[in-house]
Amino acid sequence: MSQYHPILNPPNIITLFRIACIPLMVLLLMSPSRETCFWAAWIFALASATDWLDGHLARRMGIVTVFGKFLDPIADKLIVMAALIMILPYDRVPAWMVFVVLAREIVITGLRSIASSEGIVIHASDLGKYKTIFQLVAIIGLLLHFDYNWFFGIAHPLVTVNMHNAGMFFFWIAFVLTVWSGLDYLFRFVRVISR
Repeated sequence: MSQYHPILNPPNIITLFRIACIPLMVLLLMSPSRETCFWAAWIFALASATDWLDGHLARRMGIVTVFGKFLDPIADKLIVMAALIMILPYDRVPAWMVFVVLAREIVITGLRSIASSEGIVIHASDLGKYKTIFQLVAIIGLLLHFDYNWFFGIAHPLVTVNMHNAGMFFFWIAFVLTVWSGLDYLFRFVRVISR
């Protein structure tokens, strides 16, 4: 028997922390000044980084729980959805793109539930991992939004980066990968179910 609690164990606590970050990020984005957007982006980045950490700890400590399997992907989707929905009123990202991204997540989650109920495991492809990386980088850029004098993380008076444009560049890549990975999963699901 595991020495860890089935719910309150280190990986799940980190996942719960990620969910707890969402209301604070939402509150900051309700009045999107340069300063509040900066801190919202940091909270989003911190929460996104803990996604890797909780999975790493769960594998290393041998704590893979039903609660953790349920909560971890929900936390990921909630923070991405919250960030995208909160920046929609400020025209930082086209609404139709956000709709496609959110629809893809809902459809794939539904298909995974159906497959799981039938005892079928359809593993996520590398496309989904790349989609997530580009999506997180894009959202950080879209949250920062304003111009910053940064050059490789160091303030520089001669280099100005428009974070909105940088965010949209990565969001377009993430969008293509979102559609591609969604269709890839759908085709694999149909193939497996057909058998």
